[in-house]
Amino acid sequence: MGSDKLFLEYQGKTLLQRAVDLMLALPVYEKMIITMPERSERIVLPSDVHVIKNTDPEAGQSHSVRLGTEAAGGTHYLFLNADQPLLTAADIEVIFTLAGENRDKIIFPVIENKPCSPALFPASFRVELLELTGDTGGRVIRDAYPGSCLAFIPECGEHFKDIDNREDYDGLF
Repeated sequence: MGSDKLFLEYQGKTLLQRAVDLMLALPVYEKMIITMPERSERIVLPSDVHVIKNTDPEAGQSHSVRLGTEAAGGTHYLFLNADQPLLTAADIEVIFTLAGENRDKIIFPVIENKPCSPALFPASFRVELLELTGDTGGRVIRDAYPGSCLAFIPECGEHFKDIDNREDYDGLF
């Protein structure tokens, strides 16, 4: 995209700041971001947000997942991506409601028949999350345990769109 997409602006805030604001609006036990050191120097966060510096982003998405999982406690792990600027707290609340009724399930939205983020994993999958490698994220676990998954179709599917390229970004306006 020619620059770090997480510092592109949408409605007066960077994509990264929008993700942090969303995280702050959620009723979660721990709040943390996993990011490269050079990004962490460009953002100001409240004291209750823990920054974990990923010094090896070349190790793939799984490395960020492992870092976050290692640092987290609690009964579930919610993985938010910073490139979904349309997500709202209400969108995430659906995931929390489903988790309250299905505490042992991996919960994730499905848009146009494709699983997407954010995903919520129960802590019973901690070992599997810590063993991830490459650029796969949690989908490997989801695919390995289909009986432990609960997919849902969100009311506002467009909120779950991620920004992967300039065309996606330009489509926000």
